[in-house]
Amino acid sequence: VQLQASGGGVVQAGGSLRLSCAASGRTFSGYTVAWFRQAPGEEREIVASVNQNSGSTSYRDSVKGRFTISRDNAENTVYLQMNSLKPGDTAVYYCAARNPVVSNLFDYWGQGTQVTVSS
Repeated sequence: VQLQASGGGVVQAGGSLRLSCAASGRTFSGYTVAWFRQAPGEEREIVASVNQNSGSTSYRDSVKGRFTISRDNAENTVYLQMNSLKPGDTAVYYCAARNPVVSNLFDYWGQGTQVTVSS
């Protein structure tokens, strides 16, 4: 499966952005899809994930209540709605997917999209 991430940009603190992760080559059906981010000099960290079958979601504590991960199965796309953005959210954001039946690792990655939050 090929992933295409988009939607990054520059926004002031308190603003919003919506990232999109579109899949091609196959559907997301049965996959777990996640958003990761990596700030300069920092390790990559998982931000949010969604199970494509159950719809269950999870978030890192620092984004709970501000970010929402959602899916559009018809469009084969996963979104990350980011509200109340903070300068600490500045990072390159990546979407990734894994088939939980065969792997605990995220085997498929999209290219990153830059999110910059100015104070």
